[in-house]
Amino acid sequence: MKERDKKTERAAPAGGVVDGIKKQAGAQRERLRQWSQDRKRKGKKMSEERMNQDGMPQENVPEQEAAAAAQEAPDAQQAPEAQEAAPDAAEWQQKLDEAERKIEEYLNLAQRVQADFDNFRRRNSAVRAEAYEDGKRDTVKELLPVLDNIERALASAGEEESALRTGVEMVHRGLMETLKRMGVEAIDRLGEPFDPELENAVLQGGEDEGEPGTVCAVLQKGYRLGNRVLRHAMVKVVAG
Repeated sequence: MKERDKKTERAAPAGGVVDGIKKQAGAQRERLRQWSQDRKRKGKKMSEERMNQDGMPQENVPEQEAAAAAQEAPDAQQAPEAQEAAPDAAEWQQKLDEAERKIEEYLNLAQRVQADFDNFRRRNSAVRAEAYEDGKRDTVKELLPVLDNIERALASAGEEESALRTGVEMVHRGLMETLKRMGVEAIDRLGEPFDPELENAVLQGGEDEGEPGTVCAVLQKGYRLGNRVLRHAMVKVVAG
């Protein structure tokens, strides 16, 4: 039982794993989206600059030629970059979409794992509680014959005070208090109508012993734990 509890404690941080995956996925998605937007802005800016250069008036042609000569080398480098900007943006957009699909897949997987773990934890808790109750009922059943013998010893000792009787009474009282704390109750319904759910009729009494159908003597007390009968009482019932 302790080993199962330890395993359950080690597996408990499943919710934290899902939260961590969500945070990492959101950060990665934001970085990819920011990078894609920067690339698009850079390509758009370069295209606008070239359009502005191509659309300038012709009255300043010498100045344009001089400026073009001065910028020929940078333009030669910028042109390939402008040509590569659009393919790179499309490629990285495709990678972004693929990364987002993987993120959704991992999130769904983590959520399914968390749901399975929650179901396992609930089932394990219910099984553990039922096993505890079964063990408690079995233990009490084994103690009932001991309690019967102690009560027989007290009955045979008579009313005379002695150290032995006092000791047996202390043992009996302690055992009864322990059973009471565990929720055990005695079934002792003398004078009440016979109930087959709680009692077993082993003898039949005469009409002078009580009302017909009632318990006129309890031969052996019964016990129950909550709503479960651990042992039916053995009783004598008045015929009716």
